[in-house]
Amino acid sequence: QVQLVESGGGLVEPGGSLRLSCVASGSIFCFATMGWFRQAPGKQRDMVATITSEGTTNYADSVKGRFTISRDNAKNTVYLQMNSLKSEDTAVYYCNLRASIVVSPTITDDYDRWGQGTQVTVSS
Repeated sequence: QVQLVESGGGLVEPGGSLRLSCVASGSIFCFATMGWFRQAPGKQRDMVATITSEGTTNYADSVKGRFTISRDNAKNTVYLQMNSLKSEDTAVYYCNLRASIVVSPTITDDYDRWGQGTQVTVSS
């Protein structure tokens, strides 16, 4: 079983910073692509940042230069450092794990898991 638990959300003023953390249970974390997504009220869930098992990162244009995704495989944890926060960053932030694990020549286990979400509110 793979479970994801996020933490670190909260209320911050514009221009401030927050760091989100997501801890994964199980033993496949090091093989997985991890991502942060967000969903504002009345809007779809959008990708914020992803990081592959090799450490390759990808960011939404709206957060480039302000947010940094990183991972610590020894701790089964992915982070999202958010700086220069804006009101439009207000959303519920979700952690995502995706992996395809080859179990045998004929069996591949696919994983697509979500955390419960953590609220980030940017307001003065």
